Amino acid sequence: MPQKGNTLLQQQIISKTNLQLTVQPEFENFRQALANCVQDLINNDFNRLVLLLYRLDISEKKLKEQLAISSANAGLLIADMIIAREEEKAKSRQMFSSVPPPGDTEERW
Repeated sequence: MPQKGNTLLQQQIISKTNLQLTVQPEFENFRQALANCVQDLINNDFNRLVLLLYRLDISEKKLKEQLAISSANAGLLIADMIIAREEEKAKSRQMFSSVPPPGDTEERW
């Protein structure tokens, strides 16, 4: 789980989900707010949730597996998957956008 107050991750999730969320000083509060929004989508606008998960690139197979084996609240489970996926994307962006070491003049494609 991310460090408390991971503002950048929260901002990315807010931006990408377009849900009524705000950055929270305590990450657990943000996580719970995200879970509540997801639960609301499950109950009231399932099609929007499906589109959101597709846009965020949440694995349908992994989601179904997790829902089948977990006794956790579905909203919380999906919120955790959204957070984990956004963390993966951030790490990937960071890894592939790293600056070459000083003195490295090799041309990169």
